[in-house]
Order: sequence, then C-alpha cells, then structure tokens
Amino acid sequence: MTTLRNPQFWLYSKELIYIQNKAVMANPPPPRVRVIDSTVGCPEIPIVEGEGNAKVVLSPHNGAAFRSFQLVTLKENARTIGLRHVSNCVYYVIGGAGAIVDAAAGSRIDLAEGHMVHIDAGDPYRIEAGPAGIKVLGGPCPPDPSLYANMTSTEG
Repeated sequence: MTTLRNPQFWLYSKELIYIQNKAVMANPPPPRVRVIDSTVGCPEIPIVEGEGNAKVVLSPHNGAAFRSFQLVTLKENARTIGLRHVSNCVYYVIGGAGAIVDAAAGSRIDLAEGHMVHIDAGDPYRIEAGPAGIKVLGGPCPPDPSLYANMTSTEG
C-alpha cells in the first residue's frame, strides 16, 4: 500500500489542474444528456430520390452545435441527391447494402452493414441503395446549414 508523504502537494495538484482546465474552458456548457427517438418528431430533409426518407436526428434545430446526423433509409434502387458539404462527413451502414458514389471521379464503392465511410469537406457524393435497400446513420460535422434550409417537420 502506498501512502502520500505530502498530502498538500496532491491537493495543490488537483487545484492546479482545475484552474488550468477552467482557464482553457472559461464558460463550460452545463453537462447534459438527451435521448432522441428517431421515430418521433424528427423532421425530414428532401435529399432522397426514389422511395425512402432522410430524418434529421441531430442538428442545430434541436440544439446541436458541433455534430449533426441523419437517419437515411433508401428502398430498392433509391438514392440521395448529389450532396457536398463545407465540412467532413461520416456515414455508418446500419442495415442493407448499396454504394457510395464519388461524383467527381465517377467511382463507386460498395457498402454493406457495418461499413463506415468518410467524405472530405467539399467532395461531391451520393449514396445509392442496392436491391434490398440501405439504411445509414451520419452526416456532416460540424453541421452544414445548407442541408437543413428546407427542413419540414414530421411526427414520425
């Protein structure tokens, strides 16, 4: 068992760390946890061609400042419109299969459940569903205001 020989040093160190952290973040936001049900009250954005939808789960509309994401469900052979964001973007495939299309290069990469894809800021892309459809969760980080300009409210 180890004992501290100088307990004041430990207390001083904790206080110093607190002061340093406080200086870095002068007005820290209050801690907050929210659970958002993506089946109720998430507005849709018109980015889907064909059968499916894109529900906005997290964006500035519900208080997010640093992250956004959509739940995009594309039925057989549906796809998103061409998209391009001012920030990086990530999607995770939670079901089905399809492809991500690099619109600038004209290339496509197959996607399946469990895959994750990263799109650099400014790169044009679209997501396409395969025969069984695809469901992805993701979006730009930080939020892209142009993506939410035509948002309509739904009750899921």
